[in-house]
Amino acid sequence: MEKIKAILIDDELSSLQNLRQKLDEFCPDLQVIAMAQKPEEAMLLIKHHKPDVIFLDIEMPKMSGFRMLDELGDYNFEIIFTTAYNHYAIDAIRISAFDYLMKPIAIKDLQIAVDRLSKMRTSQTKEKIDILKSSMSDKKSQDDKIAIPTSEGLEFIPIRNILHIESSSNYSKIFFKESKPLVVTKLLKDFEDMLLPYRFYRIHNSHLINLNYIQKYVKAQGGQVIMQDGTTIDVARRKKEEFLKMIAG
Repeated sequence: MEKIKAILIDDELSSLQNLRQKLDEFCPDLQVIAMAQKPEEAMLLIKHHKPDVIFLDIEMPKMSGFRMLDELGDYNFEIIFTTAYNHYAIDAIRISAFDYLMKPIAIKDLQIAVDRLSKMRTSQTKEKIDILKSSMSDKKSQDDKIAIPTSEGLEFIPIRNILHIESSSNYSKIFFKESKPLVVTKLLKDFEDMLLPYRFYRIHNSHLINLNYIQKYVKAQGGQVIMQDGTTIDVARRKKEEFLKMIAG
């Protein structure tokens, strides 16, 4: 089996050396073919070697990882971000369906990312980059999109099209305004983390709702919401006070 060809890009030499050592020792299916500390150098290496994946630190002096990708023009490789970013930026990376590794990089996380890469190749990197840029903006809009993995690849869905999401064991069932529900292998907690800035709220252990599509709130012990598609969902008692503050605001 042909090895996955990788280029590592990070302005810190120690980070590059550390990542390479871990990849060489613990990820036998991957071959590091080049490393670069400067984006300008990285672009030349990418054009010459045509890697399957790059491990990219976004924040680099003079030229960010995003700008480097813009200047590359056409490219067809996967990206795994290596980052010390805060929780907010990680959510943006998740929305875009990119893999990421938090520094200092744990060996197990690295192995999982490489294993996932070998099983799920996709040519939709540019679309994911557009979503990532949008979701990292300070301005949050439900016109932003989320990348949702399916059996055929990825679907890029505007957040405003999502009515609510229901947990089903290790799966989540997504209900849309104008199309059939979609079952995906993602936990509800993952969607909660990603969609919280977009006026989504987890009103129950098994339900995450888009607050923009509540048709009616019915008072009861905890209460119930009726969504625009007619679905009735209980509000957990412990969530009632916080929930009412959110819809009042």
